[in-house]
Amino acid sequence: MELVSFTVTFLVVLSLFSPYRTTFVVVDTIRKSDIMRDNNNTALLVSKEGMFGLGFFTPSASSSKNRYLGIWYNNITGNQTVVWVANRCEPIKDSSGLLSINNKGDLVLFSGQSNNRVLVWSSNSSKQAQEPLVQLLDNGNLVLGDEKDANTTIFLWESFDYPTDTMLPGMKLGWDLRRRLNRRLSSWKSSDDPCHGDFTYRIELDEPNHTLLNFLQIMS
Repeated sequence: MELVSFTVTFLVVLSLFSPYRTTFVVVDTIRKSDIMRDNNNTALLVSKEGMFGLGFFTPSASSSKNRYLGIWYNNITGNQTVVWVANRCEPIKDSSGLLSINNKGDLVLFSGQSNNRVLVWSSNSSKQAQEPLVQLLDNGNLVLGDEKDANTTIFLWESFDYPTDTMLPGMKLGWDLRRRLNRRLSSWKSSDDPCHGDFTYRIELDEPNHTLLNFLQIMS
């Protein structure tokens, strides 16, 4: 992981009829001073090699205006192939979504206008970073780290710990007993609704026998 390498590509648009210059920068990191706004299905973050993008989207099968923050394959044309959704059961009803890092060092997602912001989702890390840095890696993992930490392989939060319906290479399923975290997959409710659907795949700990059991569960 390279937390300090952040600029992927940039495009400068210069208007010949204005003294002002507008710069559009595609990066793979978010720092505390950054604010990312809904940009109409265009990736806000792109991983270093361009494999994955993170941004706001509306499911391609949906007729609603619901907006979600998600990660998708950035190099596949056509319909977005979404692999992770942050606010999967809490859609934003319009394009007012805003992504930033709060004073506690958490990645936070808001909806609404500046005078009426509503918290939709948070990374809710158990530890606070001195210099929080969020980065989208080329394996599709969205990670929260601390630039003050010399060990760049230690994450305070990562999306791989909270998968949705897709298992990517490098992702683990099952129990992290130290943190009492059980990573599991769950299907979308429908093609236009990423909330939890009828199927869940998980690994359960059979404590009396100290064994791990694989389960494909049909939710009722």
